[in-house]
Amino acid sequence: MTLLTTSRTRRTLAALVALSAAVLVGPAAVLVGPAAHADVTWSVVPANADVTWSVVPANTGGPDGRTAIDLELAGGQQAVEHVAVINRSTEPVVFGIDAGDGYLTSKGYFDMRPSGVEPVDGGSWITVPETVTVAAGATSVVPVTVSVPTNATPGDHPAGVTASLETVSGQVRVQNRVGVRLNIRVTGDYVAKLSVTGVSAAYTASWNPFTPGTVEVTYTVANTGNVRAVTGNQVLTSTLFTENTWTDPSTPRSRELMPGGRRTFTARLPGAWPLGPIGTTIVALPSPATGPLPGVAAQQAAATTRVWALPWPQLTLAALLTLAVVVLRLNAARRRKRIEKLIALAQQA
Repeated sequence: MTLLTTSRTRRTLAALVALSAAVLVGPAAVLVGPAAHADVTWSVVPANADVTWSVVPANTGGPDGRTAIDLELAGGQQAVEHVAVINRSTEPVVFGIDAGDGYLTSKGYFDMRPSGVEPVDGGSWITVPETVTVAAGATSVVPVTVSVPTNATPGDHPAGVTASLETVSGQVRVQNRVGVRLNIRVTGDYVAKLSVTGVSAAYTASWNPFTPGTVEVTYTVANTGNVRAVTGNQVLTSTLFTENTWTDPSTPRSRELMPGGRRTFTARLPGAWPLGPIGTTIVALPSPATGPLPGVAAQQAAATTRVWALPWPQLTLAALLTLAVVVLRLNAARRRKRIEKLIALAQQA
């Protein structure tokens, strides 16, 4: 559950940029974007009003301890869930209730499309009341009806439900949204599959010839299956003499991907000596985010690139050493000739 505050203006002459602030609570974080409820009337309070609330999964009796709502339904089936809206302020508040499609941000946080954007997937299957009035310090349970179309495709269809409140500051209305994540899965043939694209690598040498350099590799992993997947990425590097396997240490740490989603990673791999071409292979190892699925074999993906690592520091050191040897030999030769000349002059005398 997460609170996200966004700024939007309902006056066309206002040219203020939206400000947002997020507070994350619990492992099933839901980031909810800007909203627009043109046909719904809710409470509008001053910007400095002390109104706080939360939204959590619930049963008919109240909060039930879940962090998200997980549903597995067949096409044509319907289920009724509940969320609890908890008003922690000292005044009654009318909250706007909204449902929408969900997705993961580039950092792996769950978010929802703005409510001004018509949902086209799981969010369009959800029916909720437009508003709920919650007394001061009280909790109201809101029914959430999920109706899966008969022609829905198998797999995961992320969505969410939010409770919204507007504040007003001058000519700007600020909408605050708190949401609950719904993981809706339609039964059928599940596919856990990834693809790796956009692989590029660059080598950065250390100017200390006795220290290895670093390979920086950037790549994109996409979920081409129909279920949420967690990707475990490995990087294999090979030179003329060595081979190494790395578990990608790059951030973001959250590696969950929604169906159709993608994320770009950048990994820095130390300890690479400049020994000519360095082959770099990315292996993405998918696993369903909800755990093993019977009869579903995760399909790994791989992509390879090559970068040249030329030993410029070592060549520079070798050139300097060679130059030093040449200079020493030339000096030794000049001294020897001078000594021979002095001996010859002494003999003539």
